[in-house]
Amino acid sequence: MSAHLRFTTNAYPKEQRRDAWRFALKRVSVTLEAADDANLYGELIQFRSNVGIGFVRLVGTAQEYGIDFREEPGSFWLAVLLDGAGVARCGADTITLNDGDMICGRGEAPVSLEFTTDHRILLLQIPAAVLDQRLKTPLPEKPRRLAADTGPARVLSGMLRSIAEMGNDVTEEELRPVELALPEFLLASLLSDAPSRALGGAAGMRAALLERIFQTIEMRLSDPNLNYQQIASEHGISPRYLQKLFESIDDSFGHYVKVRRLERCRLDLRSPLHAQKSISDILFQWGFNDSASFSRAFREQYGVSPREYRKMPPSEDAETHDTLRRGRPTPASKRDAHHDAAELEAAVDEGDLGGLEPVIAVPNADDGTVRHHHLPVSPKTVHWGYFSSLIKPVLNVRSGDFVTVETLTHHANDDPERMVQGDEGAESVYRWDENGKAVERRGAGPMDASALGRGAGEGFGVHICTGPIAIQDAQPGDIIEVRILSLEPRRSGNPRFQGKAFGSNAATFWGFQYNDLLTQPTREVVTIYEVETGTERLPTAHAVYSYRWTPQTDPYGTVHERYDYPGVPVDPETIERKYDILRDVEIPIRPHFGVIALAPAHSGPVDSIPPSSFGGNLDNWRTGPGSSVFLPVQVAGGLLSLGDPHASQGDSELCGTAIECSMTALIQVIRHPAGELHGKLRDLDYPLIETDDEWVILGFSHPDYLLELGDDAQSEVYKHASIDSAMRDAFRKARRFLMTTKNLTEDEAISLLSVAVDFGISQVANGNWGAHAVIRKALFTA
Repeated sequence: MSAHLRFTTNAYPKEQRRDAWRFALKRVSVTLEAADDANLYGELIQFRSNVGIGFVRLVGTAQEYGIDFREEPGSFWLAVLLDGAGVARCGADTITLNDGDMICGRGEAPVSLEFTTDHRILLLQIPAAVLDQRLKTPLPEKPRRLAADTGPARVLSGMLRSIAEMGNDVTEEELRPVELALPEFLLASLLSDAPSRALGGAAGMRAALLERIFQTIEMRLSDPNLNYQQIASEHGISPRYLQKLFESIDDSFGHYVKVRRLERCRLDLRSPLHAQKSISDILFQWGFNDSASFSRAFREQYGVSPREYRKMPPSEDAETHDTLRRGRPTPASKRDAHHDAAELEAAVDEGDLGGLEPVIAVPNADDGTVRHHHLPVSPKTVHWGYFSSLIKPVLNVRSGDFVTVETLTHHANDDPERMVQGDEGAESVYRWDENGKAVERRGAGPMDASALGRGAGEGFGVHICTGPIAIQDAQPGDIIEVRILSLEPRRSGNPRFQGKAFGSNAATFWGFQYNDLLTQPTREVVTIYEVETGTERLPTAHAVYSYRWTPQTDPYGTVHERYDYPGVPVDPETIERKYDILRDVEIPIRPHFGVIALAPAHSGPVDSIPPSSFGGNLDNWRTGPGSSVFLPVQVAGGLLSLGDPHASQGDSELCGTAIECSMTALIQVIRHPAGELHGKLRDLDYPLIETDDEWVILGFSHPDYLLELGDDAQSEVYKHASIDSAMRDAFRKARRFLMTTKNLTEDEAISLLSVAVDFGISQVANGNWGAHAVIRKALFTA
């Protein structure tokens, strides 16, 4: 498979995005016909299979494209509308396209695709050579719409949608079945609703019949008794006529069937899904009767024996996903993908929101007074595991106001004796007995736990967030600056530990280390730390004890084999504590918020784990006292939430968590109106950290995953996280920052980024992995 090409307009200043987008599209034989420059967004990923099929996934705001492959005669193109709606125009013909539809045409028949809203499409360019002898029916002269709700087109659409969702992570092994099946399913889709005159007269009708015969053979390859008399009978023709049809393509029925069976066996021999099957199992499954004749035929076809072929170094294996991974499972259907949003809308209608209510208007106040607010933790002032524009603000502030914010760690029940008991605020939030929970929804999943049975919200999102705080007059396009002035650990409310503060570090199944342990069994380990407070020297933390996670039964009776649902109280009688660990080790305290978020512009609850353009679970230790965090506003009021407080964390948060420790902060909230932005805030559409000495640019594997990945984004984002894509996003944003704020040329910016800017890994724990660029202010003398 040839190298990938990935492009996003977010890598460029706004005034350069249209030209850059037009150039990127031109590289994949697509022209930009029209677009709204003010809101232009575009992303494309291109990859090419070994046989030359080009795949381009386009994500964009409202715009119009032109598709023209006339420079490659005989080629064919196919577009799948993954999300959105639009129209296709070819001459005087107009075709309406809806979510899931496909449209195809000859390379010699250019077409324009117009979308009036956000959209995602997968565009394929299929070389003439791929349309092999199995594809004899004349292709349509004009572009044709293929409704993907029935028949072969439904299978084809599902297959291509899966490839589109893999995006940059698709492997050669995963593309190989697509290369084989695409011509057959494509033609079957075209034939299923084609008028007879479109089939090219008698010759076309014969080719169409042959295509249907090919489809029947594909479905019957595993039958060892498959013969041409059966196939002829099923299609209402004589065996002699069937033989004549194969002669017309210089083949025979027997040879064709043997080659197709060999190819199926070859795929299974290299597939990790069939690694435990013997070669005999595979050959018998696909209709061969003895291993000797199979081995001879395989060697004749591919030049090696089946055994030698199986031992060859495999291509990158298809990624597998644990059903207990963080994040929601991939929906089984389009209907399921909308389940949570529909559930939320129904709850709004019925007035039963489980803590979700419509946003109310922020009252105006014009006296200019800077106020100080106190926001304690309670079941009424927190939301657990999700963000939403539908959560009612718990506090309204004006730009410049100060707020003392109490925040709780969602890991306090790792040692409830030290971190919950005796603390009125923590006890009120964590209350959970057989009669109910103080905070029922914990995550963005279904309230009835219908996906995995973990609990309400399923734990698809885990953080206890204080807020949201509405900022007066904040509107989309504005920037909110959160100045973190102080951050202090919350002391234990238990008299036994008076004056002390504690935190928890959990090395969990979502951690980077989990499948790479030196010793067995595979395990999750919780380490409890004491965190110093009020000391004159540099505060530190030291380990108190650790224990391995054992199955815990929550108050509702659900057993949690893994650390898979937030707030499950750990029964001390079920664990074995190991003291005297990390001896003579002192960890410097770097208090900071893991989560600083504005509400995303999204219809349903959004998982609190993957960070994005609205902020969220940034997990960068530089968001501590003395820093400012800048976030772009996506909804009216901004709706600021804070949580996931950490006593300390290293770059990477490798095992899945930091020292998770409840904290109380003093912050100041500043609104920067869109019309007054300048300097470092101009063109800012991503989270930015500023300290006295540095700017910290944050990049993610998917910088705006809710927009990039479509309806299934909250599942898909967990599947394809990579440091490579996070690093590339950080680079692009840092390049744009230097070009926009320091007026550097691209070449100057690239040189500076290489010789004087430190790039690092923020986290590999949050589904949407993070990298950052640290730009020192001292580099600039003016």
